[in-house]
Amino acid sequence: MRAWLINQIGPLCKNSLVFKEVPQPTLDPKEILIKVRACGVCHTELDEIEGRAVPSLLPMIPGHQIVGEVIEVGEEVQRCKKGDLVGVGWIYKSCGKCKFCSRGLENLCRDFISTGKDVPGGYAEFFKISEDYAFILPKEVSPEKLAPLLCAGAIGYRALKLTKIQDGQVLGLIGFGASNHLVLKMAKILYPKTTLFVFARNPKERELALSLGADLALDLYEEPPKLVDAFIDTTPVWKPPLFLLRYLQPGGRLVINAIRKEEIDKEFLLELTYERDLWLEKEVKSVANITRRDLQEFLDLAIKYKLEPEVEVYPFEEALQALFDLKNRKIRGAKVLKIS
Repeated sequence: MRAWLINQIGPLCKNSLVFKEVPQPTLDPKEILIKVRACGVCHTELDEIEGRAVPSLLPMIPGHQIVGEVIEVGEEVQRCKKGDLVGVGWIYKSCGKCKFCSRGLENLCRDFISTGKDVPGGYAEFFKISEDYAFILPKEVSPEKLAPLLCAGAIGYRALKLTKIQDGQVLGLIGFGASNHLVLKMAKILYPKTTLFVFARNPKERELALSLGADLALDLYEEPPKLVDAFIDTTPVWKPPLFLLRYLQPGGRLVINAIRKEEIDKEFLLELTYERDLWLEKEVKSVANITRRDLQEFLDLAIKYKLEPEVEVYPFEEALQALFDLKNRKIRGAKVLKIS
């Protein structure tokens, strides 16, 4: 099969990925083989390539927003069948028995295995996984529209839950790429009275936010007209969310939805002041991975309300170009590779 593989760790360049023929996966009894139709392009792939979230081994096939058709099933598979359209997200496997897994917090499992980082992912024509970690999807929706739901949407849903926002409060979204544009759509459904402020550097992102129903779209360092009850940050850097802490309500919460932060503005951490930025019981909380429950709840929500992402589709052969565009912030919604 054809696949893209992370070839070296370092700044994104033309040699970061190689496109080559590799062996097709073989199945264990509980596994299914998926013919990949589409795979979302995530900033986490940049983190892997550039060394902020190094893959468990090299070369590695990245990609963790996978949609495809089941074409083969192991002898012990019971739930999935040939012809099903299924999706796979960041969670490839967890131990299922530790104190975190037993409480439904499998995202915190010490043996958590990540799709496309610890095991080969979806930048490939075929992919295999245990049926327990695959999600059956509706065939009437295009795979390119479904793919971003499996990470950008689901992790955005987890971040939204972690804000503890109440209907009628003010929610601020910092950055407006693949995840936060879906958070905005979700928030308008779940919290129709909530005021939504979007903070984004790119004027086109601010235009998109307003077109999708944001109450206000500001530059990253503009002062909002009133304090915000909760922020969700999806930027890859430090300064925007930490700068905006000063506009967070007492007792409010900043949820950082990013697997890693870049180093370029880390010195801004030294400019934080307790009294201005952190006082009055403000909280900073991270999002770690994703659970199957998050994925299923969000997919149910998205299907029920016909929640579709804004997508930019690239041919399979242009994966490297999609990553360069993501790196250079040429973003409108989510980027997706059309595999087959």
